[in-house]
Amino acid sequence: MTRAGLWRIALVTGFAGAIEVLCLTGTIDKITMQAPHRMLVDLAKMIASGSMNAAIAKTLTNAVLAFLPAIAVGILTAVALFPFKRVRNVLDPLFATYYAIPVFAFYPLLIVMLGLGDAPQILLGFMLAVVAVIINTLNGLDRVPRVLIKTARVNRMGPLATAFGVMLPSAAPYVLTGVKLAVAYSLIGIIGAEFIMSRGGMGYEISFAYNNFDNAIMYPLILLILVVSIGVNTLLGLWEKRLMLRKSGR
Repeated sequence: MTRAGLWRIALVTGFAGAIEVLCLTGTIDKITMQAPHRMLVDLAKMIASGSMNAAIAKTLTNAVLAFLPAIAVGILTAVALFPFKRVRNVLDPLFATYYAIPVFAFYPLLIVMLGLGDAPQILLGFMLAVVAVIINTLNGLDRVPRVLIKTARVNRMGPLATAFGVMLPSAAPYVLTGVKLAVAYSLIGIIGAEFIMSRGGMGYEISFAYNNFDNAIMYPLILLILVVSIGVNTLLGLWEKRLMLRKSGR
């Protein structure tokens, strides 16, 4: 493990230990927060009982349904935009300020258009995730060595073959950065939408538990969301690191 990884573990462990001490000494009362060890115990009981299986499955399924199209659309959009510098000059400032837009404000409109089902939540997750993929894919394409593009031209490769056979593989580490951000943003979109108006899912259960001071449900679910997002991003980070090492020839 790298030194940065050890420092990261030490920082998280130290933070959790400090919260544990504050909870056990009563500085943070039980109504406000559980001790971290209690969260782990309640999470294990929750998973063992299966009481939240339906909510967990609903949220994670919708997150995947938002996440996968966001990756596909984001990469294809970036590939399509890359050759058109003037169009990019117009759109780049819009991409840069996109996350300042309160996307959740459109949720009532999406409900009117798509109904009260899961579709508005999935679309919100997609809307939050797709721009991160576009921005980072364009960033990677900008850094593709020109010699690779010239080699593709010499070999008479068409635009699509060049994009998918040469440029995207070279830009893969940057694309994966966008994918990692898309994981977080899609979860934020789905869970945030479940908070606002839903009859199921982890966001709904956390909101319901919060309103009823049920820390035995709320904090374990929050912990589970953190574990899932950190686990997925860790795996993608390892893949990204391998691609960077391969690209550098080590």
